[in-house]
Amino acid sequence: MLSTLYTLDDRESRSISPENFTGEKGAGGMATDGTGAVHARGLGQGWKVSPSVRIGGGETFVLADIDGPGLIEQIWMTPTGHWRFGIIRIYWDGEEHPSVECPVGDFFACGWGAFAPVTSLAVCVNPGSAFNCYWPMPFRRRCRITFENLADDETTLYYQINYSVGAVGDDAAYFHAQFRRVNPLPYGEVYTILDGVKGRGRFVGTYMAWGVNNAGWWGEGEIKFYLDGDKDYPTICGTGTEDYFCGSYNFENKATNEYQEFSTPYSGLPQVIRPDGLYRSQTRFGMYRWHITDPIRFSTDLRVTIQALGWRSDRRYLPLQDDIASVAFWYQTLPAQQFPALPERDLLEVV
Repeated sequence: MLSTLYTLDDRESRSISPENFTGEKGAGGMATDGTGAVHARGLGQGWKVSPSVRIGGGETFVLADIDGPGLIEQIWMTPTGHWRFGIIRIYWDGEEHPSVECPVGDFFACGWGAFAPVTSLAVCVNPGSAFNCYWPMPFRRRCRITFENLADDETTLYYQINYSVGAVGDDAAYFHAQFRRVNPLPYGEVYTILDGVKGRGRFVGTYMAWGVNNAGWWGEGEIKFYLDGDKDYPTICGTGTEDYFCGSYNFENKATNEYQEFSTPYSGLPQVIRPDGLYRSQTRFGMYRWHITDPIRFSTDLRVTIQALGWRSDRRYLPLQDDIASVAFWYQTLPAQQFPALPERDLLEVV
């Protein structure tokens, strides 16, 4: 991207926030009422009157509704409340079903409801709870983004969506993100990250929130990409869980004999939640792997699975029954297949 920053084009920059709900040119900072109105009294219009919105329990708020063609270039938000109870959805070109449907924390690589710094090209999570997404998202006719609050209590959401309007190339595919969770994974079964994808596209990333229910190492399982009619055996097969996330040897710091968190442009283990000797009893991990320089290309269909494997005392593999959640990120042509139903609130909650 740095190599093209100096080139000029015909696109026009726009931004949607609570200070300009429509992104209209020359209409930012005109609010006369909002969550900051009480603080701006005496200063008047233009003085941070509407920096956020409040979304009631069980309500859905439309963050953006944009006529195309255009390109979403950055999304920033910071929500209050339980991050698994805030659901972000994105609909492209008037499609009935969302192409993005995900709890907000998992979408921004923070699936355990607690802050972890993420420093990557596609997603950044900055202090104190600032979620940033840089996945480019082109659309041709319409982009609609919503935020549903599944909690009983009201949530406050600060957000800004930066985009441009202008022609989209014929080769541009549509961004998708799908959340899944299984808790616990049945004994001897593999975990499905993604299935049912039909069309042409590129798989570009995986985030996983992995909660371990056994002692010992948990990441011997292989990831598998079944492409374009693959049945029993995949075209792409990894060598181990930590290997896929660009680590090695248990993510272990050999000097301290502890898990070592890391965050890089393309991969990371930014979050390790360690037992505290009381109620926080399970070790939990948050990991991401972005296929930015090595996208997984598919022409007709795609399925992605990962094994959950530990060790038995006699050095045989032990199929694990862990708490595993994931977000798959990919681009594809439309129309897309309808996603499986999102788990109900009680099955989303992290406890």
